[in-house]
Amino acid sequence: MTQQHPHPTPSRPGQPGQMTAVMRAVAPVTGPKVLRIGLVQGGKVIEERVIKQRTHVSIGPSEKSMFVIPSKSIPPSFRLFELVGGEYFLNFLDGMTGRVAFKAGVSELSALKSSAKRVTVGNAQAYQVQLSEEARGKIVVGETTFLFQFVAPPPVQPKPQLPVSVKSGIANDIDWTTTIIAAFSFLFHFGAVGSIYSDWMDPVVDDEVDVAALLESVKQLPPPPVVEQPKENVEAPAATAAPTAEAPKAASGGGNKGAAASAGKGSGGMSDARASALTNELAQLDMQMLGALNSSGNATASVLSSGDVPTGLLENAAASGSGVGKGGVAGLNMGGAGGGTVRPGAAGGGGLATIGNTGTSGPATAGSAQQVKGPVGNAQVGGAAVSGGSVSNAPSVVAGMTAGFRRCYNKGLQEDPSMKGSVRITAKIGPNGEVLSATPSGGSGLSGTVVSCVVARVQSAQFAPPEGGGATVVIPVTFVSQ
Repeated sequence: MTQQHPHPTPSRPGQPGQMTAVMRAVAPVTGPKVLRIGLVQGGKVIEERVIKQRTHVSIGPSEKSMFVIPSKSIPPSFRLFELVGGEYFLNFLDGMTGRVAFKAGVSELSALKSSAKRVTVGNAQAYQVQLSEEARGKIVVGETTFLFQFVAPPPVQPKPQLPVSVKSGIANDIDWTTTIIAAFSFLFHFGAVGSIYSDWMDPVVDDEVDVAALLESVKQLPPPPVVEQPKENVEAPAATAAPTAEAPKAASGGGNKGAAASAGKGSGGMSDARASALTNELAQLDMQMLGALNSSGNATASVLSSGDVPTGLLENAAASGSGVGKGGVAGLNMGGAGGGTVRPGAAGGGGLATIGNTGTSGPATAGSAQQVKGPVGNAQVGGAAVSGGSVSNAPSVVAGMTAGFRRCYNKGLQEDPSMKGSVRITAKIGPNGEVLSATPSGGSGLSGTVVSCVVARVQSAQFAPPEGGGATVVIPVTFVSQ
């Protein structure tokens, strides 16, 4: 199977090709021609440039020149082609060679010197020849050759533009109609809600006027009513009536009813003096009753000796200070004591002083308390062994620790009275006599609290600076309870 290749369609005679059609479609550029300059070095064209904008063309070793060439025979920037009044002029120096083709013919630069115009270009004197648009030629400057001619200006290239898909951004994708409607709707609703919660529509409040009106209203308030204090009815204390022969009748019930009736009269209040008088009368009645119970009759014999009568009445009567006299109260005999006031619990005499007497000569005691002491410990410190250096005051410092060791042991005996044992403390002494470390060994039978206390006491000790900068002291301690 053979592969068939499509044959190009031959163009008809007289029909232009595609490139020709494109070139013809481009509008020809009108206007003055521009320079086309080629730079040749070593027989090769290394640069070609069309001066689109009609301007001066400078050459030289300076970077400011349009064409930079390594030549020392020309100034740093020499105008080879100079534009004067819209026309180009060729400037050349004595060291330059070449030829120029004019409309009339070709001329060497050396032949043009006679007809050229002498001008000053920069700091150099040069020859100047006017060029027409048909002129072309070659100028040799050292090892560099410049070829020039006038050509029609190239068509103006259109400014490059981005594709429509790239130029269209977010703004082109926005539906502006909907966006504008939404924006106005938002502003309307926001303004409506803001006007509801704002106070710009409220009337202006004059604070000074309101404060003045408030002060005036306060001044016009009526004064507060006077609070009436209740008046107390103070009654004179009733005099205490002397005991008479009719006292037993009052004690039988008539007196109490009369006192209650008299207390119930009046406006309902009772003063302190009246209450004190009534209390005193009741105390006297209680004492009279006790006197009757202490009589020697058959009905009341040995009533108080059994101790069943409450003693609260006796204590109240004694506190009142009135007491009860011997006999004379409704014929009752209150005892065989001497004259004077008889008070419960008074020493000497009979009567109420002998109530509840059991015949003992003195108060009973519960015995004396004795304090029992706990075990006391003793700390025995052996001779301190010093090694690694001499410590002058080691024996005295170790002996001074005995009291501290004893306190540690006594604290341990409070927890375990049967505790006893021994421990060895190895102390390392620093260059200034301080205890760098204290390590216990042994300690059988001793609690950890006692051993820690002993180690802490050793660590707080201060020795004399040892010879040689350091030493080790071993302290044996034995604890025995007494």
